Amino acid sequence: MTEFLVRYVWLVPFYSLLGALFTLPWALGFVRRTGPRPAAYINILMTLLSFIHGSVAFNYVLNHDSFNLNFPWFTIADLDLSFAVEVSQISMTALSLVTLISLLAQVFAIGYMEKDWSLARFFGIMSFFEAAIGGIALSDSLLLSYGLLELLTLSTYLLVGFWYAQPLVVTAARDAFLTKRVGDIILLMGLVALSSYGAGLTFSELTTWAADHPLSDFTAALLGLSLIAGPTGKCAQFPLNLWLDEGMEGPSPASILRNSVVVSAGAYVLIKLEPVFTLSPVSADALIIIGAITAIGGSLIALAQVDLKRTLSHSTSAYLGLAFIAVGLGHVDIAFLIVLTHGIAKALLFMSAASVILTTTAQNITELGGLWSKMPATTIAFMTGSAGIVGLLPLGMFFTLSRWFDGRLDVPWWLLGILLTVNLINALNFTRVFRLVFLGQTQPKTKRAPEVIWSMALPMVTLTIFTLLSPLIPIKYSLWLSPISPLTNNNSQVLTFAIPALIISGAVGVIVGFTLPLHRLWDRPLNKFVRFTQDLLAYDFYLDKIYQYTVVAFVTALSRLTTWFDRYVVDGAVNLVSLFAIFSGNALKYNTSGQSQFYVLTILVGVSLLMWSIVSGQWGNILSYWNF
Repeated sequence: MTEFLVRYVWLVPFYSLLGALFTLPWALGFVRRTGPRPAAYINILMTLLSFIHGSVAFNYVLNHDSFNLNFPWFTIADLDLSFAVEVSQISMTALSLVTLISLLAQVFAIGYMEKDWSLARFFGIMSFFEAAIGGIALSDSLLLSYGLLELLTLSTYLLVGFWYAQPLVVTAARDAFLTKRVGDIILLMGLVALSSYGAGLTFSELTTWAADHPLSDFTAALLGLSLIAGPTGKCAQFPLNLWLDEGMEGPSPASILRNSVVVSAGAYVLIKLEPVFTLSPVSADALIIIGAITAIGGSLIALAQVDLKRTLSHSTSAYLGLAFIAVGLGHVDIAFLIVLTHGIAKALLFMSAASVILTTTAQNITELGGLWSKMPATTIAFMTGSAGIVGLLPLGMFFTLSRWFDGRLDVPWWLLGILLTVNLINALNFTRVFRLVFLGQTQPKTKRAPEVIWSMALPMVTLTIFTLLSPLIPIKYSLWLSPISPLTNNNSQVLTFAIPALIISGAVGVIVGFTLPLHRLWDRPLNKFVRFTQDLLAYDFYLDKIYQYTVVAFVTALSRLTTWFDRYVVDGAVNLVSLFAIFSGNALKYNTSGQSQFYVLTILVGVSLLMWSIVSGQWGNILSYWNF
C-alpha cells in the first residue's frame, strides 16, 4: 500500500483541485439553503487527504532512493515534451510543508472568514492555490513548473482582489499581477533559450548539461539573468518587491500562505535552476547583489512600518534575499533550509497577526497595546514565530544560519556582515512590534480583546509546536549538501567569530528593541533628519515614485507616441485612400448616363487614342515612362 501511494504521489495536487471544483455549486450560488460552510469542509477534507498521502510518501523516501516519473505529452521531430515528477527527499519535504501549512491555514480561515458572504469562493481559490504550489514542489519539468507558476500568479491575483468592491484592493491585485508578469515573461524567454541550446526540459538534466555547455560567456550571462527574473518577481525581490506589500490588502488567511509557501515556490524554482547560474559569474553576482539589497533594504523598510501585516511582509522579502545570496554562492542546501524554516515561522507570525486584527478590528500597531494578558495564545505564537525567524538560540533559523558556518563551505567576510545586519534589524523590528501590540497600556481598541475561538487557536498552537520543533530539520536531516570547499585562513577566522557574533547580534537587537523609545501615531520626531529617514523607509525608499517618473512615464510616453502614429499616420494613410476612392467614384458617376450611344462614343475615343499612339510611335515612350 505504501509503495502504491508513493508511486501515485503525483495525485496529491489533484486532491486540492477537486476540492476547488466541488466548491463551485456554493460559490456560484446554485446551493444556498445550506450556506457556504460545506464547501469549506470539503476543501479541508481534501487538503487533509493531501497531507496524509504526502506524509506517507515522505516517510518512505527518507529510507529509499529517489526516482522520477515521466508522463509523455507531445512528441514531434526532435521536440519531446513531457511532464516529469521528482520523488525525492527535497520534493517530499516541500510538498509536506505546503500541505501542512495549507491545512492549518484553511482551518484557521473557518473562524476568521465565518461571516464572509463569499466563504465558498475563498476556499475554492485557496485550494486552487494549494494545487499549484503542490505541483511546483513535485515538478521536475521546466515547462510544467512554468505553467504552474502562471497558475500561481492567477490565484494570487484572485486572492489579493478577493474583496473587489474596494478600489484599493483592485489596485493592489492589478499591481501584483502585472509585477509578476514582468518576471514571468523574461523567465519564459530564458526557458525557451535554454531548451534551444540543447538542455533537457527537466531540472535533473541541468547539472549534466551545464558540465559541457556550448555557450559563450555573454550568452551564459544573458541566459542566467533571464532565469533570475521570474523568481525575483515571485519572491518579491528588488526591484520587483512592492507587490507583496500591496498584497496585504487580501484576506489574512491568504497572507499566511502567500508569505510562507507562495514566495518560497519562487525560491524553490531558483534553487533547482542553480546549475545554470554556475555558467557565468555575472548571473551569480546578480543573485548576490539582488539578495543583499533586498535583505538589508527590506529589513530597514520593515522597521518603519506601522501596519502589522506590512511590517511582517517586508521581513519576508528580506529573508528570501538571504536565500538568493545562498544560491548565488552555490550553497543550495542552505537556501533550501532558509526557505523551509522561514516558511514555518512566518506562517505562525501571520496567524498571530490575523488573530490580533480580527479581535481588535485594527492593524495599525500604534493603536494597539496591552494584549499579552488578554490573548495569551496569540502572544506566545507571536513570540515563538519571531524567535523562529531571527537567529536566536535554540530555534530553527539559528541552526540554519549556523550551518552556513560549520566548516563545510567557503564563506566570505561580507556574508557574515550581511547576516549580522539582517539578524539585528529584524530582532529589533519584531521586538518593537511586540512591545507596541502586546505590552504597554491598554488602548481604546484593545479594551475588549478576548482570545480567538478554537478553530483559530488550534492551528495556531499546532504551528507553534512545529516551530519549536523546526531545529530538528537542519540538525537531523542532510537534505541537499553542497560540495565541500577547501578552507582558507580568512575563512577560518570567519568561522571562529560567526556563531558568537550571530548570537550577540540577535541579543543586541532584542535589547535595543526593548530600550528604544517608541512613538504612537500622534507623535512625530522633531528632528528633521530622523523624520526624513523615517519617511524614506516608511514609503519604501519612494520606489513607487521612482517607477512612476521612470518606467511608468516611459511607457506612458511611448503609448502616446504609438497612439499618435496610429491615429495620424496609419489611419491617415487609410483615410487618404478612402477619400481618393470616394472622390474618384463621385467624378466617374457623372459618366454613367445610361445612354448606349455615349458608351459607344467613349469606347471609340479610347480605341482611337490607342491606335494613334501605336501608329505615331508614341507607344514605346509610354511603356518606357511607366517602366514596362
